[in-house]
Amino acid sequence: MTVELVVGLMAEAIKVTLLVAAPVLIVSLVVGVAISLFQAVTQIQEMTLVFVPKIVAVLVVLVAALPWMLSLLMTFTHNLFVNIPSYIH
Repeated sequence: MTVELVVGLMAEAIKVTLLVAAPVLIVSLVVGVAISLFQAVTQIQEMTLVFVPKIVAVLVVLVAALPWMLSLLMTFTHNLFVNIPSYIH
């Protein structure tokens, strides 16, 4: 294995990780900001008010994006396994 190959594999792994995590993180961020704005406008400072909408939004995104996430991960893993002979020499 050459250094370029390892760097390429790691870059691809990081890209796949970011793509899989992005939908959940982005929705969580948007919902958190929206709830924070709502709390600032209404002056309701209840700490638990943030968690329930975030959990519901994250679960909805996970259900909606799970087939795409699994497809992406399976494609990456399949490509790794198929290319094992080329990694050896």
